[in-house]
Amino acid sequence: MKKLLVILSLVFISSIRSFAQDDDNNNGNDKIRDKMTEFIQKRLNLTRNEAERFSPIFLRYFREWRNTLRENRNDILIRQQKIVELRLRYRNEFKEIVGEKRSNEVYVQQEIFMRELKDLRRSTLPERPARRFKSALQ
Repeated sequence: MKKLLVILSLVFISSIRSFAQDDDNNNGNDKIRDKMTEFIQKRLNLTRNEAERFSPIFLRYFREWRNTLRENRNDILIRQQKIVELRLRYRNEFKEIVGEKRSNEVYVQQEIFMRELKDLRRSTLPERPARRFKSALQ
């Protein structure tokens, strides 16, 4: 009976931890999405009216973009094709709000943001312990 209680409590605790991690992960995605939206709006010099109209469309685009990356993780060419199709579709929606030139610039600024985010993560993440341990053995 004690073993059963211990096992059930371990399962319960581990399930709570996994839910907490999912919430943290979604929270992180929301923060990145919000920062990216703000970054692009500033870089494109959007007016308040343009920004209000741009944000909901960009949020929809961001969700679809993220899902496309996840769904096509293993096939690079298909992933690239789907991203291009997604960008072409949303470019028309962005064009109605910000004009043709800035509608293309949205994706350039998105790439700049993602590159800066990767650089920031590389510079702030500590070296993985396995690498340090491995180099100490050599």
